[in-house]
Amino acid sequence: MAAIATMGCAKKYTAQDAILVNQNDSVNYAIGLMWGQDIKMQFFAMDSTDAPITTFMTALEKAYDAKGVEESEVFVFGKNLGASIKMFEKEGLGANPAWAVNEKILLQGLVNGICGDSIMIQPEAAYNIVSQAYQTSTTDPVSTDKVVKVKKAPKKALVIDLNSKIDTLNYAIGVIQGSRLSMIIAQDTTGEDFKDLMKGINEALKDKSGYPMLSMAGKQICSTIHAWEESGLINEPSLTVDVELIKQGLVNGMSKYGEWSMQDASMYVNQVKNEIHYGAQKIEGEEFLEANKAKEGVIVTESGLQYEVIKMGKGKKPAVTDRVQVHYHGTLIDGTVFDSSVERGKPTSFGLNQVIAGWTEGLQLMPVGSKFKFYLPYYLAYGESGHGGIPPYATLIFEVELLSIEK
Repeated sequence: MAAIATMGCAKKYTAQDAILVNQNDSVNYAIGLMWGQDIKMQFFAMDSTDAPITTFMTALEKAYDAKGVEESEVFVFGKNLGASIKMFEKEGLGANPAWAVNEKILLQGLVNGICGDSIMIQPEAAYNIVSQAYQTSTTDPVSTDKVVKVKKAPKKALVIDLNSKIDTLNYAIGVIQGSRLSMIIAQDTTGEDFKDLMKGINEALKDKSGYPMLSMAGKQICSTIHAWEESGLINEPSLTVDVELIKQGLVNGMSKYGEWSMQDASMYVNQVKNEIHYGAQKIEGEEFLEANKAKEGVIVTESGLQYEVIKMGKGKKPAVTDRVQVHYHGTLIDGTVFDSSVERGKPTSFGLNQVIAGWTEGLQLMPVGSKFKFYLPYYLAYGESGHGGIPPYATLIFEVELLSIEK
């Protein structure tokens, strides 16, 4: 576990093997790995430099160290909005590379839209301007205007000059967003929400990393980690947060390092959650099967399937590729009925290779006209996840009558 690879990370954030000594360690690491791979895909899939990983991890650690510092919902909304505007510097206004962003005009439109004063273009007209621009953007020439950056948003509504089509487009997009924001802060009569909103925008505008959305993602994930430190990892009180392992998982996930895919990690976390919630049921099922196999007439196959013959038919046995018609009655080991064609009064048909493993194996042992009783361990039934009204790790009992092999 000592092998180290420096794959696209600054020295502080080096992709390397994680030492996992127990289930708790593995869950922390798996969660970080999932987050890291998701962040990579969302924000910098085509960037293999050190910079985005460093930006994200720095923001995460700064937010973690600032635990207990409260940020208002409006302030956070402003930071997210400011981060989106910063992204326009790289991607183009509205994520259209043909349009140059003018942050001064865009933000004045935003403030005017919030205040409903000096608005110049009403929201409905702004929508029409932007909609028409998107519809014709493939035929319009690329804007020759330069990106205009600012460090602060304006503090009040003002009438400004719009000297070009791209100016008008920047302003219109600002007005649209501002009119939406005006509804969010409409109930505040003190003006504090407006101040918080602009403060959040200004904080994001000062971001020099080139990855403002990554900085926000780091802070948001940190909020989740802090919450789990109170409630338990993934809200399970029996699991504790290990921040260092989560961080290593994040770095490895963003670096695409290691053999665990996002799907593998997600499946593992879900498996652990199910074991916590349904572990007792798993043990109960195992104990039931252990006692049941000693009963007279019960036959146990190599896979762990248990069955007994209620009636042996004289017809042909189906092959795995056949389609069959059966009547069945399924219960949990406590007698709870979860499904029954017998109770519905109508048999069912299916391909033998399209059902749970216990049925695929068991029905091939039955001549047509037979009725067997199956006892299925969870791994031959619906496994660690369950299905419908069947909980995870459930041992199932079926009485199955094979009526026919269909042509």
